[in-house]
Amino acid sequence: MSAYADILLLSTYADMLKLSPYADISDLSPYADNTLMPTPITSIRDVAAAVRGRRQNLGLSQADVARLAGVSRQWVSEFESGKPTAELLLVIRLLDALQLSLSLDERDGSSRASLPSVSSPVDLDVLLDDYREP
Repeated sequence: MSAYADILLLSTYADMLKLSPYADISDLSPYADNTLMPTPITSIRDVAAAVRGRRQNLGLSQADVARLAGVSRQWVSEFESGKPTAELLLVIRLLDALQLSLSLDERDGSSRASLPSVSSPVDLDVLLDDYREP
């Protein structure tokens, strides 16, 4: 028997699913327990996790949601996997199909005074002249 035989036995598809970063995503989703609550979104992955959890909670397949949202099943799959370049219009249609909404709120303690200041424009000619002078 080959020295690699044991490794091959351990690398079945079923075992890989347990190691997948998306295997338990519905357990982490705020929609997995059928309770809709405001969810802080800090990345596209947060939206994707919420969408996937909601879809699974409703008992819908990716194909079902794709039909409702007017997108392809492949697009839904890519989005749920955290596709970083998802078009906002399509995301909103997907959220609408799942009866979810998107809202924007100011972060706690944020105000105009705490925003970073906008620097004045840089005159590249002056900058290059300074660089060229000995």
